Amino acid sequence: MPTDRFPETGEHPVLIVLHQERSSPGRVGQLLVEKGYRLDIRRPVLGDRLPSTLAEHAGAVVFGGPMSANDTDDFVKTEINWLDVPLREKRPLLGICLGAQMLVRQLGGKVQANADGSTEIGWYPLRPTEKGRLLMHWPKMVYHFHREGFDLPHGAELLAEGDTYPNQAFRYGGHAWGLQFHAELTRAMMHRWVVHGAHRFILPNAQQGREHLEGRMLFDAPLKAWLNEFLDIVFEGKTSKSVATSRAVLPA
Repeated sequence: MPTDRFPETGEHPVLIVLHQERSSPGRVGQLLVEKGYRLDIRRPVLGDRLPSTLAEHAGAVVFGGPMSANDTDDFVKTEINWLDVPLREKRPLLGICLGAQMLVRQLGGKVQANADGSTEIGWYPLRPTEKGRLLMHWPKMVYHFHREGFDLPHGAELLAEGDTYPNQAFRYGGHAWGLQFHAELTRAMMHRWVVHGAHRFILPNAQQGREHLEGRMLFDAPLKAWLNEFLDIVFEGKTSKSVATSRAVLPA
Protein backbone atom coordinates (compact mmCIF):
# COMPACT_ATOMS: atom_id res chain seq x y z
CA MET A 1 0.00 0.00 0.00
CA PRO A 2 1.43 3.42 -0.92
CA THR A 3 2.85 5.38 1.99
CA ASP A 4 4.54 8.72 2.53
CA ARG A 5 7.18 7.05 4.70
CA PHE A 6 10.62 6.71 3.15
CA PRO A 7 11.79 3.07 3.43
CA GLU A 8 14.79 2.31 5.57
CA THR A 9 18.02 2.25 3.58
CA GLY A 10 18.45 -1.15 1.91
CA GLU A 11 14.91 -2.33 2.70
CA HIS A 12 13.88 -2.07 -0.96
CA PRO A 13 15.90 -1.50 -4.14
CA VAL A 14 15.91 1.72 -6.12
CA LEU A 15 14.44 1.31 -9.59
CA ILE A 16 16.96 2.47 -12.21
CA VAL A 17 15.52 3.26 -15.66
CA LEU A 18 18.10 3.44 -18.48
CA HIS A 19 17.63 4.11 -22.18
CA GLN A 20 20.49 2.38 -23.99
CA GLU A 21 21.99 -1.11 -23.85
CA ARG A 22 25.35 0.13 -22.55
CA SER A 23 24.06 2.96 -20.37
CA SER A 24 25.12 3.03 -16.73
CA PRO A 25 23.70 4.68 -13.60
CA GLY A 26 27.22 6.00 -13.04
CA ARG A 27 27.87 7.87 -9.82
CA VAL A 28 24.20 7.90 -8.90
CA GLY A 29 24.32 4.12 -8.79
CA GLN A 30 27.65 4.07 -6.99
CA LEU A 31 26.51 6.50 -4.31
CA LEU A 32 23.19 4.73 -3.77
CA VAL A 33 25.01 1.43 -3.27
CA GLU A 34 27.40 3.12 -0.82
CA LYS A 35 24.34 4.37 1.08
CA GLY A 36 23.08 0.78 1.39
CA TYR A 37 20.56 0.58 -1.46
CA ARG A 38 20.28 -2.21 -4.00
CA LEU A 39 19.63 -1.36 -7.65
CA ASP A 40 16.89 -2.78 -9.86
CA ILE A 41 18.07 -1.83 -13.36
CA ARG A 42 15.58 -1.90 -16.22
CA ARG A 43 15.74 -0.77 -19.86
CA PRO A 44 12.22 -0.31 -21.28
CA VAL A 45 13.66 0.48 -24.72
CA LEU A 46 14.94 -3.11 -24.79
CA GLY A 47 11.66 -4.59 -23.65
CA ASP A 48 12.00 -4.54 -19.84
CA ARG A 49 8.69 -3.94 -18.10
CA LEU A 50 8.29 -1.28 -15.44
CA PRO A 51 6.50 -2.26 -12.20
CA SER A 52 2.82 -1.47 -11.77
CA THR A 53 3.59 -0.18 -8.26
CA LEU A 54 6.67 1.08 -6.40
CA ALA A 55 5.50 -0.42 -3.11
CA GLU A 56 8.51 -2.76 -3.21
CA HIS A 57 10.99 -0.06 -4.27
CA ALA A 58 12.64 2.76 -2.35
CA GLY A 59 12.03 5.06 -5.30
CA ALA A 60 13.10 5.48 -8.92
CA VAL A 61 15.70 7.29 -11.01
CA VAL A 62 14.95 7.86 -14.70
CA PHE A 63 18.13 8.71 -16.61
CA GLY A 64 18.93 10.48 -19.87
CA GLY A 65 19.23 9.20 -23.41
CA PRO A 66 19.64 10.29 -27.03
CA MET A 67 15.91 10.27 -27.74
CA SER A 68 13.43 13.09 -27.13
CA ALA A 69 10.51 13.13 -24.71
CA ASN A 70 8.52 14.30 -27.76
CA ASP A 71 9.30 11.16 -29.79
CA THR A 72 6.34 9.05 -30.85
CA ASP A 73 7.97 5.69 -30.09
CA ASP A 74 5.72 3.45 -28.01
CA PHE A 75 8.27 3.00 -25.25
CA VAL A 76 8.64 6.77 -24.83
CA LYS A 77 4.89 7.31 -24.49
CA THR A 78 4.56 4.26 -22.23
CA GLU A 79 7.36 5.46 -19.95
CA ILE A 80 5.89 8.97 -19.69
CA ASN A 81 2.53 7.46 -18.77
CA TRP A 82 4.20 5.13 -16.23
CA LEU A 83 5.56 8.13 -14.30
CA ASP A 84 2.05 8.50 -12.92
CA VAL A 85 2.88 5.51 -10.68
CA PRO A 86 5.53 7.20 -8.46
CA LEU A 87 3.62 10.48 -8.61
CA ARG A 88 0.36 8.88 -7.50
CA GLU A 89 2.04 6.75 -4.82
CA LYS A 90 4.23 9.67 -3.67
CA ARG A 91 7.42 7.65 -4.00
CA PRO A 92 10.82 9.33 -4.39
CA LEU A 93 11.39 10.02 -8.09
CA LEU A 94 14.40 11.64 -9.74
CA GLY A 95 14.47 12.46 -13.45
CA ILE A 96 17.78 13.38 -15.07
CA CYS A 97 17.83 15.22 -18.43
CA LEU A 98 15.52 13.06 -20.59
CA GLY A 99 14.03 11.68 -17.36
CA ALA A 100 13.23 15.21 -16.19
CA GLN A 101 11.75 16.07 -19.57
CA MET A 102 9.55 12.96 -19.45
CA LEU A 103 8.40 14.01 -16.00
CA VAL A 104 7.53 17.45 -17.33
CA ARG A 105 5.49 15.87 -20.12
CA GLN A 106 3.64 13.71 -17.59
CA LEU A 107 2.88 16.85 -15.57
CA GLY A 108 1.47 18.65 -18.60
CA GLY A 109 4.46 20.85 -19.45
CA LYS A 110 6.22 21.35 -22.77
CA VAL A 111 9.63 20.10 -23.87
CA GLN A 112 11.21 21.98 -26.77
CA ALA A 113 14.42 23.44 -28.17
CA ASN A 114 15.22 27.14 -28.15
CA ALA A 115 14.16 28.98 -31.30
CA ASP A 116 17.79 29.74 -32.15
CA GLY A 117 18.80 26.08 -31.87
CA SER A 118 21.17 26.77 -28.97
CA THR A 119 22.32 23.79 -26.94
CA GLU A 120 23.96 23.12 -23.60
CA ILE A 121 26.76 20.67 -24.30
CA GLY A 122 29.60 21.10 -21.84
CA TRP A 123 29.95 23.01 -18.55
CA TYR A 124 27.62 25.96 -17.83
CA PRO A 125 26.81 28.16 -14.79
CA LEU A 126 24.03 27.22 -12.38
CA ARG A 127 22.17 29.65 -10.12
CA PRO A 128 19.98 28.37 -7.29
CA THR A 129 16.69 30.15 -6.68
CA GLU A 130 15.71 31.31 -3.20
CA LYS A 131 13.89 28.02 -2.64
CA GLY A 132 16.91 26.12 -3.91
CA ARG A 133 19.25 27.94 -1.52
CA LEU A 134 16.99 27.11 1.40
CA LEU A 135 17.25 23.44 0.45
CA MET A 136 21.02 23.08 0.11
CA HIS A 137 24.25 24.50 -1.28
CA TRP A 138 24.50 24.13 -5.08
CA PRO A 139 27.53 23.86 -7.40
CA LYS A 140 28.36 26.91 -9.51
CA MET A 141 29.04 24.92 -12.70
CA VAL A 142 27.30 21.77 -13.97
CA TYR A 143 27.64 19.46 -16.96
CA HIS A 144 25.11 19.29 -19.78
CA PHE A 145 24.49 17.31 -22.95
CA HIS A 146 21.13 18.30 -24.41
CA ARG A 147 19.38 20.19 -27.22
CA GLU A 148 15.96 20.69 -25.59
CA GLY A 149 14.71 22.27 -22.41
CA PHE A 150 11.42 22.22 -20.52
CA ASP A 151 8.74 24.47 -19.12
CA LEU A 152 8.27 24.57 -15.38
CA PRO A 153 5.19 22.37 -14.76
CA HIS A 154 2.21 23.89 -12.97
CA GLY A 155 2.65 23.39 -9.23
CA ALA A 156 6.40 22.73 -9.41
CA GLU A 157 9.03 24.71 -7.50
CA LEU A 158 12.01 25.99 -9.48
CA LEU A 159 15.22 25.27 -7.56
CA ALA A 160 17.97 26.30 -9.99
CA GLU A 161 18.31 28.35 -13.17
CA GLY A 162 20.66 28.62 -16.14
CA ASP A 163 21.36 31.11 -18.91
CA THR A 164 20.58 29.21 -22.12
CA TYR A 165 17.78 27.04 -20.74
CA PRO A 166 16.36 28.77 -17.65
CA ASN A 167 14.74 25.78 -15.90
CA GLN A 168 17.52 23.57 -14.55
CA ALA A 169 16.13 21.89 -11.42
CA PHE A 170 12.68 21.59 -9.90
CA ARG A 171 10.71 19.79 -7.22
CA TYR A 172 7.12 18.67 -7.52
CA GLY A 173 4.95 17.63 -4.60
CA GLY A 174 7.85 17.01 -2.23
CA HIS A 175 8.66 13.61 -3.79
CA ALA A 176 9.51 14.20 -7.45
CA TRP A 177 12.63 15.99 -8.69
CA GLY A 178 13.87 16.96 -12.14
CA LEU A 179 17.40 17.92 -13.19
CA GLN A 180 18.33 19.21 -16.64
CA PHE A 181 22.05 18.67 -15.98
CA HIS A 182 24.19 15.59 -15.39
CA ALA A 183 25.94 14.96 -12.07
CA GLU A 184 26.18 11.19 -12.57
CA LEU A 185 29.06 10.95 -15.02
CA THR A 186 32.16 9.03 -13.97
CA ARG A 187 35.46 9.82 -15.67
CA ALA A 188 35.01 6.87 -18.03
CA MET A 189 31.47 7.94 -18.91
CA MET A 190 32.56 11.47 -19.77
CA HIS A 191 35.36 10.22 -22.01
CA ARG A 192 32.86 7.96 -23.79
CA TRP A 193 30.37 10.79 -24.24
CA VAL A 194 33.08 13.09 -25.61
CA VAL A 195 34.16 10.46 -28.15
CA HIS A 196 30.72 9.28 -29.27
CA GLY A 197 29.10 12.71 -29.06
CA ALA A 198 31.83 14.67 -30.86
CA HIS A 199 29.58 15.23 -33.89
CA ARG A 200 27.37 17.43 -31.70
CA PHE A 201 30.16 19.87 -30.82
CA ILE A 202 29.41 21.90 -33.97
CA LEU A 203 25.92 22.75 -32.67
CA PRO A 204 25.23 26.34 -31.49
CA ASN A 205 26.66 27.08 -28.02
CA ALA A 206 28.26 23.61 -27.70
CA GLN A 207 31.73 23.37 -26.20
CA GLN A 208 34.59 21.38 -27.70
CA GLY A 209 35.76 18.09 -26.22
CA ARG A 210 38.84 19.52 -24.53
CA GLU A 211 36.60 21.99 -22.68
CA HIS A 212 34.50 19.10 -21.37
CA LEU A 213 37.57 17.33 -19.97
CA GLU A 214 39.26 20.50 -18.66
CA GLY A 215 36.00 21.51 -16.99
CA ARG A 216 35.82 18.17 -15.22
CA MET A 217 39.16 18.83 -13.51
CA LEU A 218 37.91 22.23 -12.33
CA PHE A 219 34.27 21.62 -11.48
CA ASP A 220 33.66 17.93 -10.87
CA ALA A 221 34.59 17.68 -7.17
CA PRO A 222 31.91 20.10 -5.92
CA LEU A 223 29.39 18.55 -8.31
CA LYS A 224 30.03 15.09 -6.85
CA ALA A 225 29.76 16.41 -3.28
CA TRP A 226 26.46 18.08 -4.17
CA LEU A 227 25.09 14.87 -5.69
CA ASN A 228 25.93 12.90 -2.57
CA GLU A 229 23.86 15.24 -0.36
CA PHE A 230 21.13 15.65 -2.95
CA LEU A 231 20.49 11.89 -3.05
CA ASP A 232 20.03 11.93 0.74
CA ILE A 233 17.38 14.63 0.30
CA VAL A 234 15.58 12.71 -2.47
CA PHE A 235 15.62 9.22 -0.97
CA GLU A 236 15.82 9.81 2.78
CA GLY A 237 13.93 13.07 3.10
CA LYS A 238 16.92 14.77 4.69
CA THR A 239 17.73 18.44 4.30
CA SER A 240 21.24 19.74 3.83
CA LYS A 241 21.09 21.07 7.41
CA SER A 242 20.10 17.70 8.84
CA VAL A 243 22.85 15.98 6.84
CA ALA A 244 25.43 18.39 8.26
CA THR A 245 24.08 17.91 11.81
CA SER A 246 24.18 14.12 11.57
CA ARG A 247 27.77 14.25 10.34
CA ALA A 248 28.74 16.57 13.20
CA VAL A 249 27.66 14.06 15.83
CA LEU A 250 29.47 11.10 14.27
CA PRO A 251 32.46 9.84 16.30
CA ALA A 252 35.86 10.90 15.00
